[in-house]
Amino acid sequence: MKIVLDTNVLIAALVAQGVCAELLEHCVLRHVLLSSDPILAELQEQLAEKLKFGAEEVEEAVHILRSQMQTVNPVEISHTVCRDPDDDIVLATALAAKADCIVTGDKDLLVLQRYEEVEILSPSEFAAFEARQSR
Repeated sequence: MKIVLDTNVLIAALVAQGVCAELLEHCVLRHVLLSSDPILAELQEQLAEKLKFGAEEVEEAVHILRSQMQTVNPVEISHTVCRDPDDDIVLATALAAKADCIVTGDKDLLVLQRYEEVEILSPSEFAAFEARQSR
């Protein structure tokens, strides 16, 4: 399965042991993780500015994630889809990747539930989605 993890899920996976860390590990082992330079740039920014990670820590975290993901160039979306237009880049990445789903904690994305052929799920919803897909 092809999966795009939103920045908030990646951050949660990096800073705390819990659902997101387990999800990241599971997806690295069993699925194809996809991302884009804009998502990874947002991750770098959030780690440095909001979480006060040092430059080396940020570089290492992004390098490790990049090594476990395929990056794609987001497609162009002709109109604003999300309540927060900044979130459209996640949708554009998922469309470019032909992803099966986006996993996010962002309510502006979750409210959509689906965009074109891409399911939009919370981390806690992923296991049930995965089980449905493997039938």
